Amino acid sequence: MEQHVKDLIEISQFYGKNSEMVIAGGGNTSVKTDDKIWVKASGSALSTITEEGFAVLDRAKLKLIAQNSYSSDPFEREQQIKDDLYAATITKERRPSVETSLHDLMNYSFVIHLHPTYLNGLLCSKNAGQVINELFGDSAIYIPYTDPGYILFKEVESQVEKYVKEKGVDPKVIFLQNHGVFVAADTTDEVKSIYDDIFSKVKAQIKNELPEEALPVKDGVSEFIPAIRMLVSDDKVKTLKVRRNKLTEHFASNAENFDKVSKPFTPDIIVYCKSNYIYLENTESAAALIAEFQQKYKVFQKEQTHEPKVVVIKDYGIAAIAETAAQTNIILDVFEDMLKIGWISESFGGPHAMTAEQIQFIDTWEVENYRRKVAAGSAKPGRVENKTIIVTGAAQGFGEGIARELILEGANIVVADINPEVGQRTAVAFNDIASKNRAIFVQTDVSNMDSLNNLMDTTVAEFGGLDAFISNAGILRAGGLDEMDPATFDLVTKINYNAYFYCTKVASAVMKLQNAYKPAYYTDIIQINSKSGLKGSKKNFAYAGGKFGGIGLTQSFALELAPDKIKVNSVCPGNFYEGPLWSDPENGLFVQYLNAGKVPGAKTIDDVKAFYLAQVPLGKGCSPKDVVKAVLYAIDQKNETGQAIPVSGGQEMLR
Repeated sequence: MEQHVKDLIEISQFYGKNSEMVIAGGGNTSVKTDDKIWVKASGSALSTITEEGFAVLDRAKLKLIAQNSYSSDPFEREQQIKDDLYAATITKERRPSVETSLHDLMNYSFVIHLHPTYLNGLLCSKNAGQVINELFGDSAIYIPYTDPGYILFKEVESQVEKYVKEKGVDPKVIFLQNHGVFVAADTTDEVKSIYDDIFSKVKAQIKNELPEEALPVKDGVSEFIPAIRMLVSDDKVKTLKVRRNKLTEHFASNAENFDKVSKPFTPDIIVYCKSNYIYLENTESAAALIAEFQQKYKVFQKEQTHEPKVVVIKDYGIAAIAETAAQTNIILDVFEDMLKIGWISESFGGPHAMTAEQIQFIDTWEVENYRRKVAAGSAKPGRVENKTIIVTGAAQGFGEGIARELILEGANIVVADINPEVGQRTAVAFNDIASKNRAIFVQTDVSNMDSLNNLMDTTVAEFGGLDAFISNAGILRAGGLDEMDPATFDLVTKINYNAYFYCTKVASAVMKLQNAYKPAYYTDIIQINSKSGLKGSKKNFAYAGGKFGGIGLTQSFALELAPDKIKVNSVCPGNFYEGPLWSDPENGLFVQYLNAGKVPGAKTIDDVKAFYLAQVPLGKGCSPKDVVKAVLYAIDQKNETGQAIPVSGGQEMLR
């Protein structure tokens, strides 16, 4: 790899990993030699870009765009230019940025184009031109807002020619109103030095520090957000995410503050958040918020050609609406950046929004529609694609294995576990293998109702609702009547039996609300039971009794919740011999059963293991993959509820 390309990758990642410089993979970078230019390809993210993320173009062919004549019709013109860009592209599989000609125009090796938050607070303000002139004078060019693409290129070309004629040198900085900045130099060190100078001068003018303190999820979001989720969903159920901090509180606090950010400031905002947003302020009750949304949503649908992407809610923050969890994160990042720009702009005369005509151009521009398509992704959907599933006890063992298989099938996973250290690591590992879906960890005590209510609010704030609840958390304490003390029996029963009731109570409340606003929508509660719930277990009565009772709860819950399209089933696995429950060398069941004398004549752990394997007709232990196949069956099946599905290798069969 040539050194100039290595330098381009380094500076691209340097700025791309800084959220104050780049949001949602935006920005653009390039390097040029005498005959070629490397420019970020559409769909590439600066934060992780490699050599394959750059399109390479022939500069001689690229320069023809400046010389050619094009149609006066904007859509026809943009297609003609796209064709000429493609003709100049050497790497045909990579689509070059529409701003490539502008990069080529600046007569320096490196061009780094960014949309920095603090700088855009100035560039999206009413006094932008005046302040830019005061701070930078004739060391930079300032361009009032111009539609991007060919029109912007010709305007910049004209201003650069004028600058060179007057100053005798090429400009290194070009500020674009309501857009961002281009910085050019022959070394990346000089580019960084120029940017540092720009930021220090602009930040020195900001009067009020950004209020960025995060705030906790407000109690009660699970009482209305799931309803909004269903109201905006068609055949494919949407994902919602709520973000709350001091900044969102400010702009959501009243209609006057919201009005300041009710129209987009930059093209990126239109691409990801669209140009119209819903504001809710009747927080008297959950019912009042739902009613206000219904009324405003109907008006929105009549007046707009697109569905809402952002809902601003007094006291609760901002909610993003999208097809996937990955998209909601992008929408929130971009919209929150817009709020920051709005706040900073107050130091420069207040915000300057884009006009209706400018918005219309961006909203229908093929280039931006392509960016939306790339951002949406095209991976093959899994069997639970975009469903939100809570798995209790998912930090490790059976629960971790079940949750891992479900995230690979496209689900958003909530790792609900009492162990914060292991649970956090598990969620991080899940996100490493996720596609458009996401995983979070919520510390949860399934035997505590306050903890479970927090689990519901946190899940709803993160994903908008709940599609399946897998009650997996459990404990096992082996022992016969002589060994078992009442305290241990009560503990096993509380976790394995009582907690299933607690979990179903809170989960079904969210699911009922969803069904009330989408009556044909099915959801699932699935208890991970055991083969011990189908047949008594010697010297293991505390565990078996709780599991037997769990099947009774499943059947009873199924009857009660059927009118709300909530299916309730149990899955009864055989033994997961490889998991920590059985194989932990200090407290695993092999050790417990050996010590309790549960297996007559057993002298070693291997004796105990051989005894149990001999009871399985298929001769193997049960794995999380085996269990997930039953879980997926229960979710897929629209006419199955109140069942106990055995996954025991034939050891226990339904009668």
